[in-house]
Amino acid sequence: MGLPSRQIPETTGKLSKAEINELPIRKWEGPINLIDSDDQLRDAVMQLRNEQVIGFDVETRPAFKKGISYRPSLIQMAGTDYVNIFQLPRLTSYDPLSDLLSDQEILKVGVGLVNDSQHLQSVFPFQPKKMLDLSEVTRRVGIESYGLRSLSAHFLGFRISKRAQCSNWDSRELRPFQISYAATDAWVSREIYLAMQQQGLLLAP
Repeated sequence: MGLPSRQIPETTGKLSKAEINELPIRKWEGPINLIDSDDQLRDAVMQLRNEQVIGFDVETRPAFKKGISYRPSLIQMAGTDYVNIFQLPRLTSYDPLSDLLSDQEILKVGVGLVNDSQHLQSVFPFQPKKMLDLSEVTRRVGIESYGLRSLSAHFLGFRISKRAQCSNWDSRELRPFQISYAATDAWVSREIYLAMQQQGLLLAP
């Protein structure tokens, strides 16, 4: 479900909140695979190994009290025409995920990947390899858009909802709006990368 890339505006300044809110809202509407068992995990990772570029994101249960934090709840990975969502508390073996995130041949793209990788290492060990933080690309070329919402507005011409961001991602039964939100973040990450690639930004010094 690829999208035509949006031409970069003449200004590289950051879009205002009001400008973003005027854009149409989009979400991922394709297949979503919810992975909550070790058997499903192996098959889902094998599917992702057929990809060259994977949209990558992590969700963590929010903490509303000082001094309290939680380990990541979900990993979302978007392929060409599907999104796999891994419910980490439901799994007992993480080796396939560790191997995939350590793979030097498959590119993982997203926003805030350094923090996400460090946070994930509290769940299982891996050596992050071939990961590209999209906000680092925009910083390098002087575009003042860094977050996933502003990047999707800038490069794809639509906005994404963030209303599910602070919901309980540890829930055994995720609600439809949570699943849609999580899948959309991974999908949008991959689409932004493809738009950057089409516009030649990934070749910039």
